[in-house]
Amino acid sequence: MKTFSRTPVFRPKATGTDMAPRAELPIATGTAADFIPPRPSLRTLREAARLCRGCKLWTVGTQTVFGEGPARARVMIVGEQPGDQEDKEGHPFVGPAGALLNAALEEAGIDRSAVYVTNAVKHFKWARGDKSKRRIHKKPNDGEIRACRPWLDQEMKLVQPEVVVCLGATAAQALLGKTFRVTKSRGQKVSAPFAEAVFATVHPSSILRAPDAKSREEARRAFVADLKKVSRFLGGGEREVRRNAQRGD
Repeated sequence: MKTFSRTPVFRPKATGTDMAPRAELPIATGTAADFIPPRPSLRTLREAARLCRGCKLWTVGTQTVFGEGPARARVMIVGEQPGDQEDKEGHPFVGPAGALLNAALEEAGIDRSAVYVTNAVKHFKWARGDKSKRRIHKKPNDGEIRACRPWLDQEMKLVQPEVVVCLGATAAQALLGKTFRVTKSRGQKVSAPFAEAVFATVHPSSILRAPDAKSREEARRAFVADLKKVSRFLGGGEREVRRNAQRGD
C-alpha cells in the first residue's frame, strides 16, 4: 500500500538512562494535507489525489477529478466542483458548462488549451432527485472546501499562474474570503498572495440555468466581457496566453 508523508512533530531526545531518540510522530490533519506526497509534481499530486480520504465526499463521487492543463500556465481557472459528466469521465469542465466556458474563452481571445482548469473541491457532491434518477448537484459545505484546499494550494504553488479566475461564489470565497461577493466585484482585478491578479465571475452553469434564451444570452455576453478583462490584463489575448505555456504531465 502506498503511503504519503504527513507533517512531522520532532520530539526531544530522552534523558537519563534512555538516550535513544524518540520516533517522529505524524499529525493527522483530517484534510487532503494527509495525502500530499513529498516533493510533489502535478503528476504525483494527481496520482495521490485518487486515494484522498480527506473528507467524506470520496464516498459520494465516482472518482477524484483533478486539475488539468499546462505545468506553467499563465491562467488558472478554478470552479466549484466537478459536475455529473466530469465525475463520470474523470476530467474537469467536459460537460455542458465546460463547453460554454470553451466558447467564451475563445471569444475572449484566450486559448483553452493554454489554461490550467481545476476546482475548489475534487469530488462531485450530489443527491438523487425525488422524482428522477438524475444526480442533482449539491453545494459543498465549508468543511469539505477546507478539507480539499491543500490540493488547490499545491496546484497554485506548482503552476504559479499570473492570473487566477474564480468561477462562481464557492471558488471565489474559498480563495478570497467569505465576505467576497461575485455579484458586487465580478470582473474586477483583486490582489492576492498566490497570483499577480485574481478575477471572479459567474460559473457557466449559472448561465445555463437562466430561465429563457434572452436571459441566457445576456448572461453569456456578460461572462465573455469578464473574460476579456482577463485577456486585456495579460496583454494581448490568445498569443500572449499561449506563450511559454508548457504542457503538464
